Amino acid sequence: MLIVGGGIGGLGAALAAGRRGFDVTVLERAPEFVEIGAGLQLAPNATRVLKGLGVLDSVLDVGVLPDRLVLASAVSGDELTSLDLRNFDELYGGPYVVIHRSDLLSILHQACLGEPNINLCPGQAVVEVDPLDAAGGGVRVRCADGSEHVADALVGADGLHSTVRKLVDQGEPVFSGYVAYRGALPLEQVAAPTTTNDVMAFIGPGLHFVQYPLRRHTLYNQVAVFRSQRWLDGRDDWGSPEELDESFMRACDHVRTALSSIQRGARWPMFDREPLDNWRAGRSVLLGDAAHPMLQYLAQGACQALQDGAALAQSLAEAREGSGDVERALDAYQQQRIGPTAKVQRKARVWGDLWHADGLLESLRDVYLRDRDPADQRFVAPIYSLPPAAEASHVTRNIAGSSGNR
Repeated sequence: MLIVGGGIGGLGAALAAGRRGFDVTVLERAPEFVEIGAGLQLAPNATRVLKGLGVLDSVLDVGVLPDRLVLASAVSGDELTSLDLRNFDELYGGPYVVIHRSDLLSILHQACLGEPNINLCPGQAVVEVDPLDAAGGGVRVRCADGSEHVADALVGADGLHSTVRKLVDQGEPVFSGYVAYRGALPLEQVAAPTTTNDVMAFIGPGLHFVQYPLRRHTLYNQVAVFRSQRWLDGRDDWGSPEELDESFMRACDHVRTALSSIQRGARWPMFDREPLDNWRAGRSVLLGDAAHPMLQYLAQGACQALQDGAALAQSLAEAREGSGDVERALDAYQQQRIGPTAKVQRKARVWGDLWHADGLLESLRDVYLRDRDPADQRFVAPIYSLPPAAEASHVTRNIAGSSGNR
């Protein structure tokens, strides 16, 4: 099997398949397997996968187990509502962990290096994908350096601007109009860290600001997101650090002080895509952001990609024990994953609208959040809970018992 893309989704899928005895080659366009960006939130639907892959202990060793997810007003600074994370292992079969993206990728990379049937190939930018004839089956890819690779199946895990996705979709990514500045700093360099062990999200009209500790509390992650009015007005200077400061002028003292230490070297426009109803073309299939890029408001991008990899490996293993039909296995994989990922994509858009509400909608949202029972998990349980096959377990019974009427 060939996997195009050596990010978290690609290496997670490689490890899941390699541990099941499949020969896997991962083609990564970058000269090294590295991850840019900053912090990453791993909910129980992801940590269960990491536990199954045998790497969760390494993740826990370098990550942080936060106490709560907290929503606060970016304007007043007042807490609106929270979600206790400390019993998630009991409720959902996996903890809630925050970790630097590069730390998670390094853990997955080292685990893949330990599998003799996984071949990692950096510096291999795929430029063309050719299905082989029906008699031979499989897929051939050509790389920018002229090399070719052939396998019985191809997985496109090559991100938002996926080359493999063009086999099934010619559409373009959708720009949300929002821009992010983000990064992790040594804790002592942060202008205004919070004093809690929480993931804090300060939400407000057209903006939000996120803070939480990383890497055994030695780093601190900060993300500032704002709607670019300059982009809406058609200006060329949209999304600049100057517009960042302008957008947060209404924010409370804590957020504006914290903003002074945000990393400003690069802007990150926020994109997603419309959900697809098909990820497969012959023996090629999509995974992660190549299949279902989503906005960040539910912190589910990497989580869903890890679930994809586990589901794909399971479908291929079941096919190997049965008919051996690779295309049928790819169909089974996408049938399992398309529905749940599409729901998360759509829900993330709605959640972003709620975070960034203004006027009357903002006031109504804040009233609801302040009145919300912190033990109410109706909105997260469908995403975090165990898959249907495990619903009879004690973990899912605990979820039902803690969630009230669902």
